Amino acid sequence: MNALSVHAPVVMPALARPRTALTRIALESFRSYQSLDLRLDGRHVCLSGQNGAGKTNLIEAISLLAPGRGLRSATLQEVARQTHADNPAPRNGWAIHVRLDQDSYERRLSIGLDVDAEGRASRLAQIDGESVGASAIGEIVRVVWLTPSMDGVFSGGASERRRFYDRLVLSHAPDHGKVSTAYEKAMRERNLLLERGRTDPAWMDALEARMAEAGALIAANRARTLTRLQTAVDTRPDSPFPKADLALHGELEQAALNAEPHPALRDQLAVALKASRPQDLRAVRTLVGPHRSDLRVMHRAKQMPAEDCSTGEQKALLVGLVLANARALSGDNIGANPLLLLDEAVAHLDPVRREALYSELTPLGGQAWLTGADPSLFQDFGDRAQHIEIKDGIARIRP
Repeated sequence: MNALSVHAPVVMPALARPRTALTRIALESFRSYQSLDLRLDGRHVCLSGQNGAGKTNLIEAISLLAPGRGLRSATLQEVARQTHADNPAPRNGWAIHVRLDQDSYERRLSIGLDVDAEGRASRLAQIDGESVGASAIGEIVRVVWLTPSMDGVFSGGASERRRFYDRLVLSHAPDHGKVSTAYEKAMRERNLLLERGRTDPAWMDALEARMAEAGALIAANRARTLTRLQTAVDTRPDSPFPKADLALHGELEQAALNAEPHPALRDQLAVALKASRPQDLRAVRTLVGPHRSDLRVMHRAKQMPAEDCSTGEQKALLVGLVLANARALSGDNIGANPLLLLDEAVAHLDPVRREALYSELTPLGGQAWLTGADPSLFQDFGDRAQHIEIKDGIARIRP
């Protein structure tokens, strides 16, 4: 991955700015961008442009600084640029380079995909020019996002809420993804034995021990995040984005919320898995564990479950939770000041809620990136943000 030259910092205007902000982002062969080099002054960023212009592609690149697959859940190969949609070229490598300003301390971060002559792909990561493991960048900068695909999180099934919530957890515990992968791998192997009708005790014991070890960490991460998130919800100022009461439905998470230590959580899950073998064999799948848990959200003012609220109320609850999570990450216990990515989040908000959103974003410790087709959506943000138009893969800073 080629290192980009670093230029002198941009002179800041006399405006308050987030304590954590990107002041430069450069892309190479990423999605619709053959190349992009965007210099920023550290304020919040509003991206406008027609559908398909590349707004979401740009914030997707930022989301890949976090652990996992980013806001579209794409593989590393899927985000590589293709020359023509009807005659795609082979997928090649790509790179993302950013300059991150944290409390006036500058870091240079790079991630990318390298493809050798034989087509073998490997992920690359650098911090200040030094090669590191990909997870190391997630320890430096936290990223939180809201996308249109999340709009159905309350009306959908438990798996959708778990996916949404685990993304919030991952911003608090960057190892959560690795732990979840270990749990799922062991569970797939256990399910394969169940499908084959083979429940050799020694083999099952070994797989369940791996599941119990990882599952206990998953439950602890979820419980810790719930406590932080609920505190942030409770301390948020009243606004058109209603406050919510949160609960985790899952025996292991309940034990973690009751401050059970890791060995006790691990043993509890191991015992439950062993006891569940007969029914799991009949169902041909694992029926107990944190992969069955659920997040429940209650509209506090109405004392109404989120799934029973109107579409507009569900959207407002969702925005409120994402804002609360950003506040929780910026709190004294973490101090991470996350980057906040809001894709098409303002288009369906009424003017009152739009102004309320801008007012809540302004004092956040982390930089917010917002996208929308019409630049007039961001008019009320004024000089609290930089306004950038995306057209044909080119970014132009609007006056």
